[in-house]
Amino acid sequence: MSIIRINGGKRLYGTVKVSGSKNSVLPILSASLLTEGKTVLHNCPNLSDVDAAIKILNHLGCKTEKTGDTITIYSRDSQACDVPDSLMREMRSSVIFLGAILAKVGMAVLSMPGGCELGPRPIDLHLKALRDLGAEIREEGGNLICHAKELTGCRIDLAIPSVGATENSMIAACAAKGTTIITNAAREPEIRDLGNFLNLMGYKVHGAGTSVITVMGGKPKPGDVEYTVMPDRIVAATYMAAAAGAGGDITLTNVLPGDVECITKVLRQMGCGIYMGEDNIRVVSNSPLKAPPPIKTMPYPGFPTDAQPPMMAACLMADGTSVFIETIFENRFRHIPELRRMGANIAVDGRVAMVKGGAKLHGAPVRATDLRAGAALVVAALAAKGQTDISDIKHIERGYDDLPGALRELGADIARI
Repeated sequence: MSIIRINGGKRLYGTVKVSGSKNSVLPILSASLLTEGKTVLHNCPNLSDVDAAIKILNHLGCKTEKTGDTITIYSRDSQACDVPDSLMREMRSSVIFLGAILAKVGMAVLSMPGGCELGPRPIDLHLKALRDLGAEIREEGGNLICHAKELTGCRIDLAIPSVGATENSMIAACAAKGTTIITNAAREPEIRDLGNFLNLMGYKVHGAGTSVITVMGGKPKPGDVEYTVMPDRIVAATYMAAAAGAGGDITLTNVLPGDVECITKVLRQMGCGIYMGEDNIRVVSNSPLKAPPPIKTMPYPGFPTDAQPPMMAACLMADGTSVFIETIFENRFRHIPELRRMGANIAVDGRVAMVKGGAKLHGAPVRATDLRAGAALVVAALAAKGQTDISDIKHIERGYDDLPGALRELGADIARI
């Protein structure tokens, strides 16, 4: 069993490069199925979720190469239409391949995705959008069987701004005949990144990153596609939370400051110095932190649910009481019992958590219950006194590219054992 061991109490200093976005590279890898030539993607993070997506592409008949942070996909000969249960279970967001496979070969067979540790993630919106485009979908033997002789452009009105449903709709609509308008679309920066990639492929996507997206169906341009994946804003938020909690002076490079304004706003309210450049952010935490105003998670441009756990961990070091209101996932507080093992004083009432800061955190054996919960434990352990051993780090490695190595470069006493 592998663990992350942290001896806390060391301030962080130096420069850290933010890796490519997990939530951006996965739908882009899916969309690469539609290219006529090869796809070359740069700034791809080294994550278990990315490895699982590559396995799915290989199963579908693509040839892939991975060198450093560059992934090359040859998808011209891809004609398979199924993703078996074993591969679906390796990556929780594997349903993102549904629209791409359907657009590529006119049929898709996927094992039904279940819930996850954060609660159920129903795919009703994905299926409704694909049905609106003309797909016939039925469930049989635990599988989704999807057929579409021809996808036709239409109006897709999403009941909620689901990121995954927006992405699936965009990708499938590229292969549809006519124009598709997606309303109440998710506005996350990763949607914008997918739209930029699809446009580079030769499709016509307008409004990606806004609540109304227009896709003019057609065919990709001939030839190869080369694209650089955007930086990961949640990884950036985690580094900033770590610097705030442990104290110190760090500079993040390869970051888009405009995408993390809701994070830097909270850090300023807590007393951190924030200095932004064109593609870098400096975080200085030398004074005692104070509790920020209540933080409510919301779809973008609101405070991201993925940043809530590490920010909560940073608030453990702030004077006063910090309030977190979670509106996205019903089980997003699974990190709290583990933080309590380290001495945290946190009360929970439904979807509201009240964090009493100023407690003296101490090291303890703890377990990562999900990806962002694991990040919260790392942030807390960096600020705690003594040794913390974090187990079940497979969750952390789904979304962070060598987090121990990056933090060690900043002076943390941390190792993967």
